[in-house]
Amino acid sequence: MSNTETVTVDGNGGTDVPERTVLQRVMGASTLWIGVVLVGMCIAFSIVRPNAFPTVTTLQTLLIETSVLLVLSVGMTYVIITSGIDLSVGMVLIFSGVAGAKAMEWLSPDQNPSGAGWGIIGVGLLVAVVGGGLWGLLNGFLVAKAKIPPLIVTLGSLGAALGSAQLITGGVDVRYVPEKLRDSLGFGTSLGGVPNLVLVAAVVTVLGAWALHATRFGRYTYAIGSNAEAARRSGIPVTRHLMLVYLMTGLLAGLAGFMNLAYFGTTTISGHATDNLDAIAGVVIGGTSLFGGIGSVVGTVIGVFIPSVLRKGFIIAEVPVFWQPIAVSVVLVAAVWFDQRRRAARDRA
Repeated sequence: MSNTETVTVDGNGGTDVPERTVLQRVMGASTLWIGVVLVGMCIAFSIVRPNAFPTVTTLQTLLIETSVLLVLSVGMTYVIITSGIDLSVGMVLIFSGVAGAKAMEWLSPDQNPSGAGWGIIGVGLLVAVVGGGLWGLLNGFLVAKAKIPPLIVTLGSLGAALGSAQLITGGVDVRYVPEKLRDSLGFGTSLGGVPNLVLVAAVVTVLGAWALHATRFGRYTYAIGSNAEAARRSGIPVTRHLMLVYLMTGLLAGLAGFMNLAYFGTTTISGHATDNLDAIAGVVIGGTSLFGGIGSVVGTVIGVFIPSVLRKGFIIAEVPVFWQPIAVSVVLVAAVWFDQRRRAARDRA
C-alpha cells in the first residue's frame, strides 16, 4: 500500500472503515509516544528544580507563552494534513497585529488609542482577523487555483506580509494599544484565575479538533492529504477545500496577531522571525505527517508544548538557552524518523 491509499473516500465524503481504523491506530500511537516524551521532560525538570518548575506560576506562564503559537499551529495542522505547508503565518501574524493596531490608532482621538472603548477594540479585532484571512485566501488561491507549490507561494507571502507591515508603520512598532484590551485579553483572568489568552487558545483548539475529527470538513482534509486526485474523483471539491484551509489558517494567524498585540502592548515587528518554523515543528513533533493524510490537533497541542517546556525548563534550571534549539531539533528529527517508521508499519498493515 502506498501513501496514496491511506484513506478511501466515498462519494459522500466518508472513509472506508478498515482504512480509517488503521489511521486511528497510527495517530493514537504517535500521540501516546510524544505525550510520554512531554511528561518525561516535565518530570526531569521537576527533579532538577523541585522548588521552581512544578509550580502554579510556572504553569500559568507556560500556558500564556504558548497560547499564540498554539492558535497558529491549529491552522498549520490542517495545512500539513493536506500535504501542504505555510511559511507565512509568522509574518501574517505581524501584519495582522499592525493592521489592527493602526485601525485602532486612526479611529482614536489624537491618534492615541490608550483610552479607546470596546467599539474601537472590536474594529481592531475585525481588521486584524480579516487582514490575516486575506493573506490566507491569497495563498489558497495561488496553491489551489494557480497550482503553484505551497512552499513557493507561502515563502513569497512571508516576505510580502512583512514588507507590507513595515510600509504601514515605517518600520517602527506601534507602541500604544487600548488599556481595556491589555487589561482584559492581555492580562485578564476568569474561571478561577485562568488567563483569558489561554481560554481563547483553548476554544480555538477544541473547535479545531472537533472540526477535524467529527465533521465532513475534517474528513475531506484527510482525504485530500492522502490522495488529492482520488478525492477529486470521489466528488470532493478539492480546489475549494484547499482555499478554505488556507483561509482558515490566515484567519487564525490574524487572531494570533491580535492576541500578541493585547499581551505585549506593541506590534513586535522583529519578534516573530521563527514563529512559522516553531508552528511547523510543533505540528510535526505532534505526529502530523509532512506527507499528508495523518495528524491530529491533540498531537499538535502536545507537540507545541515540547519546545515551550524545554525553553522554560532550561531557563529555570539555568541551562544556557542556546541548548534549546538544539534540543528541539533533536526531538524534531526523532519525530520525522518515527513518522517514517509508522508509515512503513501502516504500509505493512
